[in-house]
Amino acid sequence: MNRLAGTTSPYLLQHADNPVDWWPWGPDAFEEAKRRDVPVLLSVGYSACHWCHVMAHESFEDETTAALVNEHFVAVKVDREERPDVDAVYMEAVQAATGQGGWPMTVFLTPDAEPFYFGTYFPPEAKHGMPSFSDVLDGVSRAWTERRDEVGEVAGKIVKDLSARSLAFGGDGVPGEAELAQALLGLTREYDATSGGFGGAPKFPPSMALEFLLRHHARTGAEGALQMAADTCEAMARGGIYDQLGGGFARYAVDRAWVVPHFEKMLYDNALLCRVYAHLWRATGSDLARRVALETADFMVRELRTPEGGFASALDADSDDGSGRHAEGAYYVWTPAQLAAVLGEDEARYAARYFGVTEDGTFEHGSSVLQLPQDAGVADAERIASIKRRLLAARDERERPGRDDKIVAAWNGLAIAALAETGALLDRPDLVDRATEAADLLVRLHLDDSARLTRTSKDGHAGANAGVLEDYADVAEGFLALASVTGEGVWLEFAGFLLDIVLDQFTAEGGALYDTAHDAEPLIRRPQDPTDNATPSGWTAAAGALLSYAAHTGSAPHRNAAEAALGVVKALGPRAPRFIGWGLAVAEALLDGPREVAVVGAPDDEGFRTLRRTALRAGSPGAVLAAGLPGGEEFPLLRDRPLVDGMATAYVCRHFVCDAPTTDPELLARKLGR
Repeated sequence: MNRLAGTTSPYLLQHADNPVDWWPWGPDAFEEAKRRDVPVLLSVGYSACHWCHVMAHESFEDETTAALVNEHFVAVKVDREERPDVDAVYMEAVQAATGQGGWPMTVFLTPDAEPFYFGTYFPPEAKHGMPSFSDVLDGVSRAWTERRDEVGEVAGKIVKDLSARSLAFGGDGVPGEAELAQALLGLTREYDATSGGFGGAPKFPPSMALEFLLRHHARTGAEGALQMAADTCEAMARGGIYDQLGGGFARYAVDRAWVVPHFEKMLYDNALLCRVYAHLWRATGSDLARRVALETADFMVRELRTPEGGFASALDADSDDGSGRHAEGAYYVWTPAQLAAVLGEDEARYAARYFGVTEDGTFEHGSSVLQLPQDAGVADAERIASIKRRLLAARDERERPGRDDKIVAAWNGLAIAALAETGALLDRPDLVDRATEAADLLVRLHLDDSARLTRTSKDGHAGANAGVLEDYADVAEGFLALASVTGEGVWLEFAGFLLDIVLDQFTAEGGALYDTAHDAEPLIRRPQDPTDNATPSGWTAAAGALLSYAAHTGSAPHRNAAEAALGVVKALGPRAPRFIGWGLAVAEALLDGPREVAVVGAPDDEGFRTLRRTALRAGSPGAVLAAGLPGGEEFPLLRDRPLVDGMATAYVCRHFVCDAPTTDPELLARKLGR
């Protein structure tokens, strides 16, 4: 066992038995490198990363390679999900030096943590134009020994270049109609009209861009925006990227038609997509959207919920294929023979047509990923339901993919928002309960007495790493959604604590935001990235949460901070809309108000429940809802809001102007429409 044995990260623990003498990230590792006068080998990955597992098996479990590492380097292993700040800083260096990045990330550092040689996956033998890992180790070691001055110059130049980068966050003003129209045009140009989504292969679920399109339609009535969102959602739901038996989405598709996924399932993807499909149902009433939203929510609860009430980070792509060999997708794919073994010949032929299982296969070794092809024809719903139950039961007998059990605060915040809203919209109070339990866990375990967040926990024990901007922003977003759905003002209060930390610890002059706190561990560069990637950036997520909190409370500092942060959307939205989708969605909320809705009445009154349900189901971008007794102290929006004629009453304000109160649900719906 090496030094990783004492860590809580499932990814690090996977390497605890390696013959490599791994160190966790920390000052002790760099002090050891200085003492030995050797470079640091930094290896960054995560638990569900397929090629991270491959490189570990090929190189880090190999005694000869490990001996080479141990002799010439101090080896440091980092879980990028625990330390996104470390990952971001060195990934920026990798991408600047090589033009590309990814995981596993392999970086060689001086004992002062300055990078001087970069890569990602290195094979055990040279192939496909890549040097072998042992050759890389030998070359770096010789350069360190024989050309130290040159190494120092390279490292110094890289650090200087990174430090000199300044972020133009948009200058004056917030994004307006012109910028959002340009962003919509940009998405339209990149839209794949044949298969949905944007761009070519590999194709990732564009969750945040879809949220922008739905909000833009809600605000403006633009049918083209709604059509792109609806068609993309249908294409993904019919494709192999969606688990047709168990629900939930894989990380991405390797092709442009969503057929073959990279099979890892991440909490953040499923939380974001669950919310998108629930919002698509709200906009269209689509049965498909309702089904996928609920199946995805049920997948998260069934497969990712931990005994403590939070949600695990991910399911691996790989599992045993039945022969003792771990293979990607083994848990999910089917051959015609496997269908027949479970269903019998006749039902297997029917299932194969319905799910697109072919003799040649759509994946590897003659196996197929289950899909719902458009040409499958009209199906017998009861027959299909029976087939799915039997196939799912048979799949449950296979070895399951590994699960990364750590709780990431930010991603649980996304899950809380998704489950709360999906449960409220689709009449599933059990989902709201699961969201509340996850929020309780974050308060109990991740939040200290001064409202500082810990990023991760595992098995009921908080980790050692401080929360970053996305943790504060996404958890606040989850708490704000929970406040609107449950009517419990304590969640608004907790969101306020977190957002005050954002204002105090993460904000720079002019409204720019940093990914790490002012008092965080100093790195060679303080990370700062406003672009949305797999999740909303901390920057744009903070803008959204600040705006919602300001709408709830009337706080000018929080609204001013939200507007200042949105300057980056004014700059980047028209040029790169695919990469700042959440920022565009927040901008839609700003242009719409966002609307502030207060519903007063007795909780057991049917009129109150109808008004509250009407407000929840309105699509006004970013609208906030406070519901409770008139004059209730839990929400500022309830103050001085009496009943009208003794009946439950709704109040709607927007852009600092309030409409006349109403007791009529239909009139409320019109007030919350365009």
